[in-house]
Amino acid sequence: MNTIPPSTTTGSPKNCGLAIWSLVLGILSLSCFYLLTAIPAVICGHVAWSRIKRSAGALTGEGLAIGGMVTGYIGIALSLFVLPLLLAIAIPNFVKARNTAQMNACNNHLRQIVGAKHQWALENKKEMTDAPTENDLKPYFFQEGFPKCPAGGNYSINSVLEDPTCSFSNHCLLK
Repeated sequence: MNTIPPSTTTGSPKNCGLAIWSLVLGILSLSCFYLLTAIPAVICGHVAWSRIKRSAGALTGEGLAIGGMVTGYIGIALSLFVLPLLLAIAIPNFVKARNTAQMNACNNHLRQIVGAKHQWALENKKEMTDAPTENDLKPYFFQEGFPKCPAGGNYSINSVLEDPTCSFSNHCLLK
């Protein structure tokens, strides 16, 4: 047991720096960094508490060490219960947002195809029942080549009179 006799210490007892770090990390674990700082807070708190006990009065900060351990354990509990709950709520919303964005992009592509078909029909004196090919419409797009569905669907161009469609049923031309 490494105890420092009180006669060899000079001046007043010092605060244990590890106990201060434990409390700081514990507070951070409650606010933003959760498990990343909670585990070091608990470890620092236990090490600081044992050093303070062994110092025979040369070190102080037992309350800081205990506070760091308590906040660290609370941070671990938050990490294990609250974060999975938040993820369970957030992930479906992210998936829904991605699907909505893909659907909107597909709708915009279908609108571009409609415009390209009408322009192709006017410039080439085609009937409304004629159906252009992908290669016929490529010159009418600013981007390189024919647009692609962002979700991986395939476009059916159809005749000039009919709206183009996507192979995904919920990707349709909104008017």
